[in-house]
Formats: sequence, C-alpha cells, structure tokens
Amino acid sequence: MVGEAPAGVDLDSFFGPIRVEWDQEAAMTPLGQLPFFIDFLKTSGLFDAFVADCPLRYASPNAPKKRDVLGTAMLAMLAGHKRYAHIAAPRCDAVLPELLGMKKVVSEDAVRRAFKAIDESEGAAWLRGHLLSNPYPPLT
Repeated sequence: MVGEAPAGVDLDSFFGPIRVEWDQEAAMTPLGQLPFFIDFLKTSGLFDAFVADCPLRYASPNAPKKRDVLGTAMLAMLAGHKRYAHIAAPRCDAVLPELLGMKKVVSEDAVRRAFKAIDESEGAAWLRGHLLSNPYPPLT
C-alpha cells in the first residue's frame, strides 16, 4: 500500500539479532543503512577475518583491542570523515559500535598510534591480501 511504512527487517549483527523498522516521521540520518552493511560483514565473515589478520600487536594489557581500533576507523570512514581529528565522531553513536562487536570507540590518537605501529610491509601485505581475496568482484 502506498504511504505505509515497511514492517521491518530482521538482521544479524555482532551484538546479536536486531530488527530494523522505519518511522516515516523520524529525522533521517546518512548512517541509517549501516546496520545492513554490518549484517553483510557478519554474514560474510569479512570483518572478523580483517581483524584477525591485522598485524597490530600490543604489549600492554591496557592497550585498546584491535577490533575497537579497526572498527573506529571503519565507522569514521563510512561516515565520510577523512581526517584523524574527526575519527572520534562515532563516540556519539550509541548503536553502531555495539552492532559491530566493539567494546568502545577509541580516540583518534589511539588509531594514529596503532596504524603507525604496524610495520609497513606487513600492513601492505595484510591489506593487499584482503583486497585480493575479496569474493565480491568490483561492480563494472
């Protein structure tokens, strides 16, 4: 029926199953479609593999988790942020980090230090391996 809101969609996330419903009266957000992307990342196993293979190694037990560092950077990029100074913007989001299985959003300094700590050749091999093993070919 025209004008009726869709009933909703069940998705899977790293937090667990969620239900996405539409409210035609609510304000819009450019990040409203990210739960669908997170469902894709969980179902495909791509984000888990990306985190597991990351050559980031910490010696301190107080260091942030790799998933939190990579998730913070990914959410910031998906939100359109291009500078380290804006990386912490997902801190204001109470939903998406949890859906991605993150414990917290880390600071821009933590992300900068983490990427700086990765050996350049190891980091390039890590990223190249994931780009080349992507089972989803680019759209042409």
